[in-house]
Amino acid sequence: MESWKDHPELIITLVNEGQEKSSTTPDTHLYEATVAVTGLPTVPFELEALPETFRYDRRVPAYGINAGVEVVGESLRTTDVVVTDRGRPLYSIEAAQTPDLTFAALSSDPLPEIEKLIVALEEWGSDNWSSSALDDLDALADGWTPDMRAEAESEAAKFDAEVTRLRRGLDLLAVDAQLLHAFKLANEAIAHAANGRYEGWRAFQLGFLVGALVGLVDPADADTVDTVWFATGGGKTETYLGLLVTSVLYDRLTGKGEGISAWSRFPLRMLSLQQTQRFADALAGAELMRSREGIQGTPIGLGFFVGKGGTPNAIALEPKDGEPDPHDPNMPGEFQVLMRCPFCRSAEIDMCFDRASWTLQHRCANEACPWENDGLPFYVVDQEIYRFLPSVVVGTLDKAALLGMQAAMRGFVGAPRGVCSRPGHGYCYSPRSARPNGCLVPGCQGERRNLSQPRERWAPTLRLQDELHLLRDSLGAVGSHYEAALDHLQEELGARRAKVVASSATLTGFERQVDVLYQRGGRVFPQPGPSAGRSFWSHETPALARRFVAVAPRGVTMEFVSDRTLTVLQESVRRLLDDPSGVCREAGVDLSHVAHLLSNYGVNVVYGNTLRDVEAARRSIDTQIPLEIQAETLTGGTDFETVRGTLRRLETPEAQFQDRIHVIAASSMLSHGVDIERLNTMVMLGIPLTTAEFIQTTARVGRRWPGLVYVLHRIGREREQATFGQFDSYVRQGDRFVEPVPITRRSRRVLALTTSGIVEARRLALHEPRSGGALTTVSRLRSYHQDNATNAASEAAALAHALGFDGPLDEMLTDDIAGWMHSYFSTLNDPATTVRWPQDLSPSGPVMRSLRDVEESAPVVGDED
Repeated sequence: MESWKDHPELIITLVNEGQEKSSTTPDTHLYEATVAVTGLPTVPFELEALPETFRYDRRVPAYGINAGVEVVGESLRTTDVVVTDRGRPLYSIEAAQTPDLTFAALSSDPLPEIEKLIVALEEWGSDNWSSSALDDLDALADGWTPDMRAEAESEAAKFDAEVTRLRRGLDLLAVDAQLLHAFKLANEAIAHAANGRYEGWRAFQLGFLVGALVGLVDPADADTVDTVWFATGGGKTETYLGLLVTSVLYDRLTGKGEGISAWSRFPLRMLSLQQTQRFADALAGAELMRSREGIQGTPIGLGFFVGKGGTPNAIALEPKDGEPDPHDPNMPGEFQVLMRCPFCRSAEIDMCFDRASWTLQHRCANEACPWENDGLPFYVVDQEIYRFLPSVVVGTLDKAALLGMQAAMRGFVGAPRGVCSRPGHGYCYSPRSARPNGCLVPGCQGERRNLSQPRERWAPTLRLQDELHLLRDSLGAVGSHYEAALDHLQEELGARRAKVVASSATLTGFERQVDVLYQRGGRVFPQPGPSAGRSFWSHETPALARRFVAVAPRGVTMEFVSDRTLTVLQESVRRLLDDPSGVCREAGVDLSHVAHLLSNYGVNVVYGNTLRDVEAARRSIDTQIPLEIQAETLTGGTDFETVRGTLRRLETPEAQFQDRIHVIAASSMLSHGVDIERLNTMVMLGIPLTTAEFIQTTARVGRRWPGLVYVLHRIGREREQATFGQFDSYVRQGDRFVEPVPITRRSRRVLALTTSGIVEARRLALHEPRSGGALTTVSRLRSYHQDNATNAASEAAALAHALGFDGPLDEMLTDDIAGWMHSYFSTLNDPATTVRWPQDLSPSGPVMRSLRDVEESAPVVGDED
């Protein structure tokens, strides 16, 4: 007996005091033992790991020690398997006049329907956020503390601000004819992308889009980062796409006929091909609208910006070993990204390297395709993205490091240097010995011509950051410096700062995170409702979305339990295949559902938190499951061709069950952007290191049909033991368990890593164009700075200002920058220096090649044999 908050705490332990092991009784373990407590009045515990809030009940009836606990009638009982169900969200809204949210209605006459939506939002707010409504909730909760009531009042004010923002977006549509035109066309474009899978918006998607219109029109709105926070699987990608397409079309209608309108970044090492396809489909719809309406400008296209390891950085005339060879006829097929034509949806995609334009092209073989040119407006080679600056670029966050290495990255923050006179060659950048006119096509003999578009229109309007919560620790710190550099360069080149929009799996501390990352305020959409699981935009229903089964293996390995679970799942579905009448009779299921069940529950996912887990699981599947299993592996190291083929087989399964994929062994690659309705059962090997990853990963199953998730706990680990003991709360209040994001931009160590890259970015994007030539040698750079009276002090001041280090707490950082610049200019101005190239002037080492290059590397030396 112990005490807990002035209450006695009773701990009940089952101990086996039976006979000891002997030759006649070798096994003295207790199996399937259960402890139940009945007839004792109890006071629930409170989850101390979670803050007190008016929305959630923190009470837990009892904690399990090496076990789960379930309430059965008036008894508390231990269990080795904890089952928790989550209801499927319903995205309909309560309204006296229901708005028509179909693409057809909103592309025709959107203003009345948006007005209905906002009126319904206002009425819902009066019913649920008024003082009297909060009084009722207070009473139902047996009394809030003063802090909880103050929090509720603050949240009510945020809801009012959300309504005001939507109202302002509607007002802009009413007075800005070009914005209204872009909005209508965007709805048609998204209808093209949806292709009948859905006919309109969910209310929250349209609400976000209407509110976000302010950021396309009002430069001051860039001072705030808008973060989309919604249940995974709710449709955040489509929400983004609506804004992207509207932005691109609005840019076209207001005079921006060329250049990047939006840069969408994902904090992953490998981008989801499925997600990329959705971007391509939406932008193809936008291009069809632009062409139909006769809107001026280059074709609306998409750049897939992931670079070496996924797609080529460049295609050289004389490639080195390991580089793509333009003379190899099989080379183009290695880099196919699109799974179908985004214009006509034909799967007949051919890959071709066109030597005349020096481009790696996706081509549609369908003669009836509405895209009449050869190569689709889709670019996968870095240099082609620089040459053509597609309207939207989607890629990995790491590529921002190229600011300090690639002069052509200027096209991501401002105007290129010019355009090549040769048709199909695209934009020109800084001249080099191999490309005197700055054209990136090998051996080009064309001339650099002036741009026709005003220079202030070239910079992106939007920067989108997916999965904001993953920008943490060193990645977030380094990223914050490069985000500041992007803003700095864009403003120095005469454009306004881009509007930043993000998505996140958590609201915990997001205001501080966006302040650190972007030096801006933060705003979330949509605002959560006054009670958990229910808001104006959605509410949880009794219909099952996912059933979570927490398992605590004892006396056996995790691999054994995983293999056994997968075996039972596959045996069960194969029994349905062999004896459909008998199984359906036992289960009370109509025979007409057999094909559906075989398709949607015949493939299982086994998820590993590390690559080692995934590889071990795959080996075990191949050797330990006594069935004929077709298995595939999806990790960040899986090549494009295999990923593409696997996704195609999952989306369009083979006719015969035995020919289909039965098991997918996957890593975190699967947990972002993969949306396949046939994935409905998962075995998770341990709890992921972060709750956000748990939420993202488990949301890959049960997207449309009820999902089943077995969570195997490593019960010997303290964290997983604790999670097992409160598993129901962990699942139901998952977003509250997401850890606050640890991040700072005031790190001297990080500053030492990023300074060289940002200084080089200024040289490439600002100084070199101002010089009129190339600043590729120390002697040229020295002459430039002397001619322009720039020195260590002026450059240090510019860099500190760019990074926002101008407060009283930044003195050490500004001193570090001043010292770095002093050393840099001392070497630069030393006539006896042996340094030849500007990038070697850095006193703190080379430019970061990736935003993840934080840890020091060490050479691995082995025997020559």
